[in-house]
Amino acid sequence: MALDQLFRQHEFANGLSDQQIARLAEIACEVRFGEDEVILADGQRSTEFYLVISGSVVVELCTAHCVVSVQAVGAGQVFGWSSLLDRQDTLFQVRAREETLALRLDGEALKELCRRDPALGIEILQRTLNVVAGRVKATELRFAEMCGIRV
Repeated sequence: MALDQLFRQHEFANGLSDQQIARLAEIACEVRFGEDEVILADGQRSTEFYLVISGSVVVELCTAHCVVSVQAVGAGQVFGWSSLLDRQDTLFQVRAREETLALRLDGEALKELCRRDPALGIEILQRTLNVVAGRVKATELRFAEMCGIRV
């Protein structure tokens, strides 16, 4: 399937214009990950933004003593939002839970596209902030569970 078709079917791109989707498709490529494959390592420089097409990944908080699953991310969802920040390290590890297909966008190219097309930039910013808020909420819930608080 063509990349622009995959974008049109993805929840993150819902409501974007055909022109905006075509621009995103120009800077995207299809990638596949195997079960248990680490896609983003905690602390590595964040450079890519991903839209999950099929399968799922898990966002994990890694410490010296344990790894905590924070949130499962499946088809229609995204990860790699820190790639949209300047010189930001990845805050979470992301690992494929199963065979996963995603669209990968280069973070620098996406930031430049958003600068050139402010309307698209605003859309990407709003959608990404919703992802960040969801990740914070998921982290808060996991922390509460670990502290024995019923959620």
